[in-house]
Amino acid sequence: QVHLAESGGGSVEPGGSLTLACVASGDTYTRACMGWFRQAPGKEREGVATIYLRGKFGDITYAESVKGRFTISQDNANNTLFLEMNSLKPEDSAMYYCAADTTYGACSSRRWTAFETWGQGTQVTVSS
Repeated sequence: QVHLAESGGGSVEPGGSLTLACVASGDTYTRACMGWFRQAPGKEREGVATIYLRGKFGDITYAESVKGRFTISQDNANNTLFLEMNSLKPEDSAMYYCAADTTYGACSSRRWTAFETWGQGTQVTVSS
């Protein structure tokens, strides 16, 4: 069983930056795909970025809304997933979740329903 714990959320002005972190513990060797998701009040959970841990080139996907602004990365030595967020906009405000799954399909689909394990979330608020 894998346990995920996010950190790094907070409040920032438009145009600012934040970096989220997600530490994995437990049976971390079972992970094949890691992802970041977000959910704003009244909206469906959205896949922000995914990274396939077993791919030769670390296959990565991004939602169109964050391409060029967000960067997902993995520190394998410390079992930590990061999401670097730049040029933040008010519409980026949401609860951000880290997720893990044992399949490549979860990464390619970037659908929250495909992921098995979730963290508790960390709040990101972008406002002036």
